[in-house]
Amino acid sequence: MSTQPPNLLIVDDSTAIRKILLRVLHQTGLPLGTLLEAADGREALKQMEGQDIALVLSDINMPNMDGLELLRVLRGSPQWHDVPVVMITTEGGQAQVQEAIELGATAYVRKPFSADLLRDKLATLLTK
Repeated sequence: MSTQPPNLLIVDDSTAIRKILLRVLHQTGLPLGTLLEAADGREALKQMEGQDIALVLSDINMPNMDGLELLRVLRGSPQWHDVPVVMITTEGGQAQVQEAIELGATAYVRKPFSADLLRDKLATLLTK
């Protein structure tokens, strides 16, 4: 059993949101390994190649490949099928959240989010 801290992938087309997520993740106090970033689903899949990713935090609305399509690919892949995926959504995306849950999203977080909320969501997923 590996005792390495978990590697996370942050997928959001907004550099600002990715930076906020990085800062908030560090504020959670959870043990973290490498924190990778991607601007869309296609870039996320490239980032995941050869990496041991314990959790994906993904925006839903992105160009090229959105979060729902990324989730479809991950859930259809033997390698990534069981990786927890937390969707990050804006207030108005209830239909998308429902679709994400149906596609196999592990959890979701609404923007704006706090370090406490993110820590509570991720703590249970990262300590399994």
